[in-house]
Amino acid sequence: MIGSRTREVSVRAGAALAGLGAATALVNRITVRQLRDGTAEVTESVTVCIPARDEADRLPGLIADLRAQQGIPQLRVIVLDDDSTDGTYRAALEAIGGDKRFTLVRNDTRPPPGWTGKNAACARLADLAPDSSQVLVFLDADIRLAAGAVAAAVRELRRAQAGSVCAWPLQRAETVTERLVQPLLCWSWAGTLPLIVGNRSLRPSMAVACGQFLAFDAADYRALGGHAVVADRITEDLAITRALRRAGRRTVLVAGGQLAETRMYRDARELEEGYSRWLWTAYGGPAGSAAIAALLALAYWVPPVAALSGRGRTRRLGLLGYAAAVTGRLLARSTESGGNLTRADALAALAHPVAIAAYLRLSMRSHLAHRGGTLSWKGRALNNTR
Repeated sequence: MIGSRTREVSVRAGAALAGLGAATALVNRITVRQLRDGTAEVTESVTVCIPARDEADRLPGLIADLRAQQGIPQLRVIVLDDDSTDGTYRAALEAIGGDKRFTLVRNDTRPPPGWTGKNAACARLADLAPDSSQVLVFLDADIRLAAGAVAAAVRELRRAQAGSVCAWPLQRAETVTERLVQPLLCWSWAGTLPLIVGNRSLRPSMAVACGQFLAFDAADYRALGGHAVVADRITEDLAITRALRRAGRRTVLVAGGQLAETRMYRDARELEEGYSRWLWTAYGGPAGSAAIAALLALAYWVPPVAALSGRGRTRRLGLLGYAAAVTGRLLARSTESGGNLTRADALAALAHPVAIAAYLRLSMRSHLAHRGGTLSWKGRALNNTR
């Protein structure tokens, strides 16, 4: 009797947590601003900065998108080939095709001690930007943009009167592993933080950011010290956003899936290496990660197990909890995409408990790799970063 009562209590708690996540995701689906094309021309000087290491196959597509940008007559683009080994420089040069708005530079040195490669590249790009630049936009080489994406991000930056705006791109997924794991990025905040509150707060803990598409007020970026203030941070996007908030400047996130998309990782091996390099930093250490793992198991494993093996009220609670989990994931994906959901999205949402298992495995792998000093990304060791 005691065992069955305890089980029901745990199922009830798990279903309540899943329901809270779904409710939060619904609030975000209704209230989160979507990045949209507009007709107003951006009259400010905008410099786009692209750090690229071993991106010969993806960088030309982004360059083509930037050459087609509309609504920004004072657009400049600086591309940094960061000591690539795959012909990135040549691919970029061919894609630029003599466009005078573009500057291509090469870096053949390793990052300075205490710096990650990306942060060193971003700092150099910012140094190369003209002093007249009023907005700095940092893009990862794997992102793809609609013709009005950069102008829309700048308009959002000025509308919000913020120090930075993150346009969260649609995370494209093609393999089974990607479809399970990649939507968890957006779900991780869409199901836990009402962004209508987070965007208005200066609390660093309520900041959300994605470094694939970040626009900064150039004056605020320089006053902060730029990427130098987060030189050794692996999750530099979140770190610099929090630093801006500590300096008293607002940071805002908008859903950019209608104008920007990316396929961050191209296969399961790259996805595993990519997540492993930073997940150990996510919750302040092993104890924080263990606490989050326990909550995730309670909310997203206990209810479906009860739905399959329980009886009566326990089974009904389990079904409700599982339905809430699936609903929350679909709402988060809809927020990210701007409303479009696919059959693959639905199937991945139904497999949400499996996705949580995959995520927890990646988290454990990340902690073990960090402890063993074997973390690396694109051939560079990350042992002295945080």
